[in-house]
Amino acid sequence: MVVCLGMNIAPNTQSIPEDKIFRGTQIPCSIKHGLILGRARALKKGDFFVLENDHDPIPLGYQFKAENPGEFSWEYLERGPENYQVKITRIEDGAVQS
Repeated sequence: MVVCLGMNIAPNTQSIPEDKIFRGTQIPCSIKHGLILGRARALKKGDFFVLENDHDPIPLGYQFKAENPGEFSWEYLERGPENYQVKITRIEDGAVQS
């Protein structure tokens, strides 16, 4: 299950290591979801990254829930109206991808 934890206020992103930030605004829409899902699936249990976007990525949240039930948490750190940040954490190991 993907957990949506509501409208939390983001900690300053300067405290998040650069390698943990995925800037979705810099990726063409045609490949964005695939890249984000790929990065998430590569996470080890307990690891995370923060998705930054210029619109609410809620459709992607539904996609996570449908394709990876119970594997990730989905926590809004910032929720608009112009900037969105979602912390995506692997909470369970997923099925082995072949």
